[in-house]
Amino acid sequence: MAGATIDHLVAFTIFLAAILLFIGFYNQMNQTAIVYQYHRFIATKCSDVLDSMLLNPGAPSDWGFSSSSTQKLTFFGLQDPEFQEYRLSPFSLMRLLSPAAQQYNNVSWSVNGGYLLVQASECISYHNVTSLLGISGAYDFQLAITPTLTVNISEVPDAHLKLEIQVYGTGFPLSNAYVNYLMFWANTSASGNYPVLNYNFTSDLLQTDSSGIAFKEFPYLSNETAFMFIAKADTEGIRGIGYLSHETVTNAGNLIPYVQSYDNGTANIMLAQNPQPSMGNLYFNAFFYVLPDNFLPIPAGSFAGSVNSGTPYQNLQIITNNQTGFLVVAYGDGNSYGMVITPIGVNSIGTSVIFGANASGKNWVATDLRQVLIGDIAYQAKLSLWSLQGYGVTG
Repeated sequence: MAGATIDHLVAFTIFLAAILLFIGFYNQMNQTAIVYQYHRFIATKCSDVLDSMLLNPGAPSDWGFSSSSTQKLTFFGLQDPEFQEYRLSPFSLMRLLSPAAQQYNNVSWSVNGGYLLVQASECISYHNVTSLLGISGAYDFQLAITPTLTVNISEVPDAHLKLEIQVYGTGFPLSNAYVNYLMFWANTSASGNYPVLNYNFTSDLLQTDSSGIAFKEFPYLSNETAFMFIAKADTEGIRGIGYLSHETVTNAGNLIPYVQSYDNGTANIMLAQNPQPSMGNLYFNAFFYVLPDNFLPIPAGSFAGSVNSGTPYQNLQIITNNQTGFLVVAYGDGNSYGMVITPIGVNSIGTSVIFGANASGKNWVATDLRQVLIGDIAYQAKLSLWSLQGYGVTG
């Protein structure tokens, strides 16, 4: 009798243990299913939000061309209003305001002598974009618009000016890519301190070697010449663009361009002396060029002047007629010279744009990617999106 009781107790204990193991296994499977469903829902939402941004121009559709339209947006989109599918507006992308921006938009950069500093009042904030997309309080995101081809340009130490052009795809060098270039350089004028901007363009092609590198020498220019070089690479119909500008801080400082406004085909640029108060007179010549897809620049405005402690900035009004291009500025103090460039339209010199919140440290972030065109330059649009709410079964 005692033996049978013990057998029953052992059997009952084993039964309970089995039930507990089953419950634990079931809970684990159930939790895994919940997490999977959560991740899948976020990934689907990420894809939907990305297409919503890229496949409509917004309302009003001309908001990239007009600051007044930007402030009246009722729906957000980045598509070029003149095209369909994944073609983005180079002007709308200029107006994406980073959360950290103050007086001027820091969805910009200052590298290799290039500046894209747009006044914050001309832009749309991240908070407004999340509201227009209908995700405010539910999701945060970061949108990265970066060139598909990377075109890096660097100086090679030499007695004269020699440049190295490197062309990369997504992580690998591109051999036998064709490269067109534009070259500007500055030197002194016979009549005074204003730098003379010499312009030279050639339609001859360079071609990269097996390591994705090409060289261009300018034996008639010293390695101290102020210059601006733009290179456009093409391989299998995929195009990328890059630049290098020789930005020098003279004894009188340098010049920084600020986009005060862009409205209905007119850009107002402030050229400001840096640092202030100034150390003396700084003279400049500036030229705006429209840059169409054929890479044959069209002169569309020229300016000359000076800045000093009494007049630390000059305002330039550029008529773009809503065409992309760039402003190149040569400046000097009579002894040394430098050059800077500001694009009007992000694709004219291959500008990247990063817009939105910081994804680092988030529990789970969904990402999605699209190949897009801005003008004829290939870009990648990558959206990272994460939930501001907890786990839960959705659907």
